[in-house]
Amino acid sequence: MAELSLTDLIAAAAGKRVVCVGDVMLDRFVYGQVTRISPEAPVPIMRRHREAAMPGGAGNVARNLDSLGLQTSLIGVVGDDAEGRELAQLLGTLDAVDADLIVMRGRPTTLKTRFVAGGQQLLRVDAEEASPIDKVTEGKLIASIYEEAAQASLIIVSDYAKGAVSDDVIVAAHRAGAEFAIPVIADPKGRDFQRYSTIDVIKPNASELANAFGMSTDSDQDVAATLEHAMQSIGARSIVVTRAAKGMSYISRGGKVIHRAGKAREVYDVSGAGDTSIAALALGLAGGGTLGQAVDLAIAASGIAVGKAGTATVSAAELRGALDMGLERGGVSHIPLDTAVSQVAAWRDAGLTVGFTNGCFDILHPGHLKVLEEAKSRCGRLIVGLNSDASVRRLKGPTRPVNDADSRARVLSGLSAVDAVVVFGEDTPASLIAALQPDLLVKGGDYTIETIVGADLVLARGGTVHIVPTVDGQSTTAAIARAKAKAD
Repeated sequence: MAELSLTDLIAAAAGKRVVCVGDVMLDRFVYGQVTRISPEAPVPIMRRHREAAMPGGAGNVARNLDSLGLQTSLIGVVGDDAEGRELAQLLGTLDAVDADLIVMRGRPTTLKTRFVAGGQQLLRVDAEEASPIDKVTEGKLIASIYEEAAQASLIIVSDYAKGAVSDDVIVAAHRAGAEFAIPVIADPKGRDFQRYSTIDVIKPNASELANAFGMSTDSDQDVAATLEHAMQSIGARSIVVTRAAKGMSYISRGGKVIHRAGKAREVYDVSGAGDTSIAALALGLAGGGTLGQAVDLAIAASGIAVGKAGTATVSAAELRGALDMGLERGGVSHIPLDTAVSQVAAWRDAGLTVGFTNGCFDILHPGHLKVLEEAKSRCGRLIVGLNSDASVRRLKGPTRPVNDADSRARVLSGLSAVDAVVVFGEDTPASLIAALQPDLLVKGGDYTIETIVGADLVLARGGTVHIVPTVDGQSTTAAIARAKAKAD
């Protein structure tokens, strides 16, 4: 049987049930504005504007599973308090999540309150009780695992070291997985990884892996050595380590360490990115994919998540769009227009503004970089329209372009400011702008708004147009002339 593509895996996993057991919590965000420092102490004064709350911890894993198209049986422990009831109410709004929140009296629901101003977290305040849950509550939790696993395709153990994931809970998850022949993934905490030795896949981040084994995880070589040592020390079948902007690395028993690098993305907020990655791992395995395929899905999904504010989720549509752009393997050079249109829709659904700029970008120079960086600073996602080779020849003459379209697109797509590149064959990007309908149009040079192609379309739908002044002496024509002069 042929291996399914990553996009096919998303479809294959749709509607399958995952058991997620672990530390549930309530994430509260207090948003405001800081304009001055307190006269009482050297601390900022934040004027509160609004609040928002959402499920956190294992609850955020469930939110991500729901967004990715999976059914979820969420099992966790809350207190008999207002926060526990609020958490239950929030989870009740998720159609594909069935939450079994076991109430333990005398124990507060874990609450994390983040104060945010200007897009930056100023402070996080935690209210929690991290001691182990009592045996009666533990017994109820274990019974729920066995009951829900009978109809599931996979089990996730989401350990935030808040007391719900005891050694017996980990053993129960393993036994349920073995009884129903389904994989078990664990997101571990603490230095004792032996607790997870029976688990199929352990997914620490680089810092957690380094702390657990007292070894470095800075470079690929360091990670490989640490993963190999970890596999010799514990009995897990596979270990996957998330490495932020460096991607992910993994090893399976009897195999070699494999590194997967993701495309560098602008990081807006890392809150919940680990929950997104483990949900995407579950998606890939539940869909029947290999561990390598599941890792590729996780890289693409977490790359989307860090570009959003707060403990954000990633939708199946967003993930499909990221796969079309090759973000799990470092990015493809450019994408077709229909993919770009779908991706723009997904970005907008996520509350992101979409910017657009265009050009030949034959030999990238500081003037180009200024336009791209300024454009990205004004929008959430930036698409670059790139003239095809034939288009460049018509506009610049028979000796151009110096670099073909694929080479130019690869250079552009490797820049952190650029989120997608679309090649167009016409002399102007008018039809491309009409199809993408960007919120922001940016052009570099001595233009007026009236002379910029597509400006009328963007302004008509309420968007903005921005002109970046030309950098003196910086142009592809000038660069070619200088190179010829030196050669002569």
